[in-house]
Amino acid sequence: MRFGVAGLGWVARDYVVPALAEAQDATAVASFDPDPAARIDGLRAHDSLAALVADPEVDAVYVAAPNHRHLEIVEAAARAGKDVLCEKPMAPSLADARRMLAACKDVRYATAFDQRFHPAHVALRERIGELGTVIAARIVYACWVGPDWAADNWRADPARAGGGALIDLAPHGLDLLRSLLGAELEEVVALKQHRVHDYAVEDGAMLAARYTGDVLASLHVAYNHPEDLPRRRLELIGTEGMAVATDTMGQDPGGMLSVNGADAAFSRTSPFTALVDAFACGEMEADDLHLMELLEPWR
Repeated sequence: MRFGVAGLGWVARDYVVPALAEAQDATAVASFDPDPAARIDGLRAHDSLAALVADPEVDAVYVAAPNHRHLEIVEAAARAGKDVLCEKPMAPSLADARRMLAACKDVRYATAFDQRFHPAHVALRERIGELGTVIAARIVYACWVGPDWAADNWRADPARAGGGALIDLAPHGLDLLRSLLGAELEEVVALKQHRVHDYAVEDGAMLAARYTGDVLASLHVAYNHPEDLPRRRLELIGTEGMAVATDTMGQDPGGMLSVNGADAAFSRTSPFTALVDAFACGEMEADDLHLMELLEPWR
């Protein structure tokens, strides 16, 4: 599958394009970014979104642009008959997300939940039976996003991002648990925090969730957590044991995994590489519309 990459920010530069270069069933051939200076070596650079989606060598579009641009890109790609793999969250509003799925009725759409494909999480999913009946999960997924993080920090703008730490980080953990548990998300409640950073969106949130089978989960997501402190941890608690993944939440393939007190081995393949290969092979067709619907009252 030949991808055109829409949006050349750090996610595309540092993770998506390198992953496509390593993938077996996918590759990157073209790109578009509104900034004419944005270029990635080896990709044909188009000067407009229309040109990107009209490129006959592009089979699918990877949407790596800021949240408020997702709808425009997805609708253009779908009109051109291109499949779509879109960064999370789907959009800054539920209305936009619904329009995106409606536009994709004749093409394949998936939200790029790369955490499903982190090698540690894949290994954990294969060994989850060793925990007995899973009763609870705990996730901390936190980072530092200061007001000066970028010259134009769209993540701190509610109109463009659709929210702060909650809508940006919580979907990763909520979807990962859906994948690990083989269960659907049924209920979410949340508390938002404006504690450290003086910007309009929340800089932290605590969530409680319930999955089918009455599995409970708690999530702490934050933009106000110093990077040099422990800040990324996943715990699954079962009737026969416990699994702990440390520093696996995120874009990089590293970290540690312990299952019932013993270290577990896993590969160091980029989660993005497995993600794009799975999409190319038709094995990734998940959207987060239901997740967005459950989060809507708390945004």
